[in-house]
Amino acid sequence: MPAILILAAGSSSRMRGGDKLMEQIDDRPQIARAVMAAAATGLPVLVALDPARTARIAALAGLNYQSVAVPDAASGMAASLRRGLVAAPPGAVLLHLADLPEIDSADLSRMIAEHHATPDLILRATDAAGRPGHPVLIPDWARPALAGITGDSGARNLLRTEAARLRMVPLPGLRATTDLDTPEDWAAWRAARLQS
Repeated sequence: MPAILILAAGSSSRMRGGDKLMEQIDDRPQIARAVMAAAATGLPVLVALDPARTARIAALAGLNYQSVAVPDAASGMAASLRRGLVAAPPGAVLLHLADLPEIDSADLSRMIAEHHATPDLILRATDAAGRPGHPVLIPDWARPALAGITGDSGARNLLRTEAARLRMVPLPGLRATTDLDTPEDWAAWRAARLQS
């Protein structure tokens, strides 16, 4: 059974003092929304968290997940990936970014269903136009390739070197590529949401 690893230890550096994972969507912080969507799949959920970001941890109180401490989060996304993959049970892992406000449990379940159909392939979500985004499902055979990564590149090198074993999975609209990094991004997204 695959596990879902949510990467939620980033610094929100472009938010100019704010925290994008604490932005409110439908009366709950984005980080809680991401964890709830993952938990709704019924799969094990791990969340990579910087222990210094206590507001994020508090926002997840009472939710069904396993916390993975990332005290070296400032060194880049690779720290979260390495620690999360060590903590995850054997098998495939669905890598999910906590700052994607449009991904829901149906999208995550779609990725898992595609994995069951093609268990040996790396899966990467795209938006409806085919632009690659997240989440990304890593089969068990590919996990060792991420054990020594550093910096902020995430699984990018793996996706490039294993392109022959990579399959794109389209998700509706812009769900896989809507990543809000600045206050202006959030304001524009909320305005568009009100108009739809």
